[in-house]
Amino acid sequence: MTENEKSVTPPNTETLPYRPCVGIMLINREGLVWAGNRISGDGGAQELTGTTLTWQMPQGGIDEGEDPATAALRELKEEAGTDKARIIGETAGWLTYDLPPHLIGIALKGKYRGQKQKWFAMRFTGEDSDIDIAADDHQEFSEWAWVPVNKLVDLIVPFKRAVYEQLIRELGPLARPRD
Repeated sequence: MTENEKSVTPPNTETLPYRPCVGIMLINREGLVWAGNRISGDGGAQELTGTTLTWQMPQGGIDEGEDPATAALRELKEEAGTDKARIIGETAGWLTYDLPPHLIGIALKGKYRGQKQKWFAMRFTGEDSDIDIAADDHQEFSEWAWVPVNKLVDLIVPFKRAVYEQLIRELGPLARPRD
């Protein structure tokens, strides 16, 4: 067997840590929630997950020394292209999900078994024109939409559904029209 023919053993899931991450449930005046369709291609979401369900709320890693609330506001600006929001709630604890076996060692730069996420509900204080998904150098979404909170689970990849169900139980009641 040549060097190129050796099989690659995937990392042991149990020894990999969870990536610390934040997620944002951005809620507009009508009580709808922002969701973006992840860009596919070049090993993107659809190719890796094997599904066309590539919508999600903004989320991303926490930088070293950064507190979760600051990270959430930064990620919102990077992914949705807006800072027109205020935090109105957060999950009581961290929510975790494991990557499916075929993504271990590939997704999340191969360093993590999944993510542990602190989720924040934010009230959008701007107008739709204040959202610019192409504003960041590393655009993550091809399109976005306001969706009813009860439709979010149907849009997300299967391995993240339990997290979405839990965060909707916790933060979903905040997704109501603004008084």
